[in-house]
Amino acid sequence: MLRKSNVMTRLLLACSLMAGMAGCASNNGPALPGLADRVELNGVPFYRGNANQSGSMVLASMLSQQGITITPGLLDPALKLPGETDRLQQNITQVAREYGLLVYPLDPQLNALLAQVAAGNPVLLRYSEGSFLWSQPRYALLVGYDRFKRHVLLRSGMNRRLPMDFDSFASAWKSAGSWAILVQQPNQLPARVDRQRWLDAARETAAAGQEPAAARARKAIGS
Repeated sequence: MLRKSNVMTRLLLACSLMAGMAGCASNNGPALPGLADRVELNGVPFYRGNANQSGSMVLASMLSQQGITITPGLLDPALKLPGETDRLQQNITQVAREYGLLVYPLDPQLNALLAQVAAGNPVLLRYSEGSFLWSQPRYALLVGYDRFKRHVLLRSGMNRRLPMDFDSFASAWKSAGSWAILVQQPNQLPARVDRQRWLDAARETAAAGQEPAAARARKAIGS
């Protein structure tokens, strides 16, 4: 009887240990098969500022990342700021296309964003900044993540390197509509590119008066 009790005790201990190990693995963050555990895109430009939900600052960063000489102040008239903060999402995408770039929307899952960052592509997004008592939209750039520390890194407002834990970020991003895009050169395909989505982005760039850029984008994906 004592021997049977010892066996049962050992089995219970083994099961507890395995459960604990599984719990630790799940706490490392989203499943990222084939991706690095830590990524930070240090070279992404940063323009500091909270005005107008930081819309012109993050777009200037993305355009600068693509080799375009620009400052946030030069973008304010094109973005119709400060008067149209409620249309920043639409105006950001339109202005990016007018510069001959492709605006590629991302799926509303955290893994989709991290896969692009792991491939070297900063993500432009909007999240809800504040608390349940007060919040406002904030446009930001996702430039890094760390599975072990369980956080993302944002260029946001006055912060060049703002850490936010996975759960808080996912909640704040969802609260603001789960909107996220890449702003790419026509020959710069996203990671795990969706062919039809890329062609749709090329069509939108052509509609903005940039048919040569759209033609390069179609060629890049073999269309």
